[in-house]
Amino acid sequence: MRLGLLYPTRNAGEDDFLDLAGRLRPPLDLVVRYFPWPSDVDDVGALDLAAVTDAVRSLGSDAHLEAALRDLEPFDAVAFAVSSSSFLTDTRHQLETLRRLAGAPATSTTAAFQDAIRFLGLDTVSLASVYHPSLSDEFIARLDADVVHRVDASAGSDRELAAWPAERIVDLVARAAHPAAQAVLLPETALHANRLTADLERAAGCPVLTATQVTLWAAARLVGARPTAEGTGPLFRP
Repeated sequence: MRLGLLYPTRNAGEDDFLDLAGRLRPPLDLVVRYFPWPSDVDDVGALDLAAVTDAVRSLGSDAHLEAALRDLEPFDAVAFAVSSSSFLTDTRHQLETLRRLAGAPATSTTAAFQDAIRFLGLDTVSLASVYHPSLSDEFIARLDADVVHRVDASAGSDRELAAWPAERIVDLVARAAHPAAQAVLLPETALHANRLTADLERAAGCPVLTATQVTLWAAARLVGARPTAEGTGPLFRP
C-alpha cells in the first residue's frame, strides 16, 4: 500500500517521517509529495503573527489545495502533514477536500491527533506547543480531551524547528509534563522527534504523542495496516 505524505517545505523535517516509516514492521511505503506555499509567501520566519496565521490558513485552504494538488499522483491514502494548516481550518471539511483531490482516503495531523486520543481513551493531556498561544488555542479547541497544562514556545518557521537539537525538544516536553496528564502532545511536523521517544517519555513521565507518530499511524489505519516497532510510542507498540 502506497501512502502519500503531503508536505510543504523541503528539508524541514520530512526525513523524520521517512525514518519512522522504515523502522516499522512491516515498513510503510511512504512517498513525500511536496506542494508549495501560496505564491505570496516568501519567508514565513520573517512574518509577524497575523501574517503567519494568514499564510498558514491559506496553505490549507480549498483554493490552494485545489491548485497545488491538481495533478496528484495515485496513492492508496494520503496524509496532510501540516499541523497548523490542519487546525486553522475546518478539519472535517479539509479532509473531504483532500479525499476528493486524491481519490483516496485522507487524514491530517490534527485529525490524527483526534483519532489517537479516542483510540487510547485519553481524558487528560498536556501540550508541548511550539506555537504562539493564540495558535495553540486553535489546536486545543479541536481536541476531545482536557488540556491540564501547556507550554507555548512561540518558535519560528518550520526550517528553524527542523534544526532544533534533541535537548531543546526534550526540554519543551519536560516543561509540559504534568502529573494529571495521561499523555503529552507534541504537534509539530518539522521537529525531529522520532528517535527521541524514550527520552521524551522519561522527561514527561507518561506517553508522548508526536506529530510524526500520529500522522503515520492514522495513515496506516486508512489502508488497514497495523505496523509495530519497539521504542516508537504507544500507537506502534507490539
